[in-house]
Amino acid sequence: MIDAGSTGSRIHIYKFNNCGPSPEFEYEIFKMTQPGLSKYAGQPEDAAASLDVLLSEAIRVIPKSLQKCSPIALKATAGLRLLPGSQSQDILDAVERHLSKQYPFPFADKEPVVIMDGKDEGVYAWITANYLLDTIRLDTPKNTYTYAVLDLGGASTQIVFEPLFTSDDRHLEEGEHKYSLTFAGEKRILYQHSYLGYGLMRARNHVHRFVDFMASIRLTHSNKESENGFTGNPCLAKGTRRVVEIHDKQTGISRNVTMDGDDIGSFEACDRVVQLVLAKDT
Repeated sequence: MIDAGSTGSRIHIYKFNNCGPSPEFEYEIFKMTQPGLSKYAGQPEDAAASLDVLLSEAIRVIPKSLQKCSPIALKATAGLRLLPGSQSQDILDAVERHLSKQYPFPFADKEPVVIMDGKDEGVYAWITANYLLDTIRLDTPKNTYTYAVLDLGGASTQIVFEPLFTSDDRHLEEGEHKYSLTFAGEKRILYQHSYLGYGLMRARNHVHRFVDFMASIRLTHSNKESENGFTGNPCLAKGTRRVVEIHDKQTGISRNVTMDGDDIGSFEACDRVVQLVLAKDT
């Protein structure tokens, strides 16, 4: 399984024992490469070639006699989801061609190279965590509580949990947040939501743009920032300084701004900035 995230691509090579009532996980080999596929916008062939370092690990680990019966799939996440026009699909098409021509692994399904829906992204994380914690297997005792999952990616973040109700006549309202899942012979109703644009890297960019915007407003009343060339950012620790890239979506122009946490860096002040960026009241 290749996880094509916004900050990098990772391959997970799993071995399962299929002799029991449910597949039993034995071990996993993991390898990562950077940057992610979305950094190759307009260069689909280069994007596909960037995965060779991961596939060479699969060739090394999986016995040659089993390679033709070891299915492969690539699931891309929010990084590709945010690319404009046909750029993301061009990359996916190039990757699928590359995998089929250069490697012996059969595709896992009819759409082996796709951008994963945000709701599936969180649910798969929920399945993984609860499977490894023995809460959803065939031999798990009935009425075992499951764990909620908070999945913080680079470009999006997901929340998934299995709601519990105090009476049989209570239920989860219909809507995009409701996810019906059958796993290990049991049907479950999950709550899920994906916050596109609020993964770690994207959220950090939102904060930087907001801090830069507020500094530009203060410049009309004071030239403190212009005197030292630094923009105060409470989300940087005191005594630290960092050059960040500010991208203007309207003009498409990017510029570097030196941000400084000296004197003002604090959790409480940063929390106030983040609350404004999240705009929860809307």
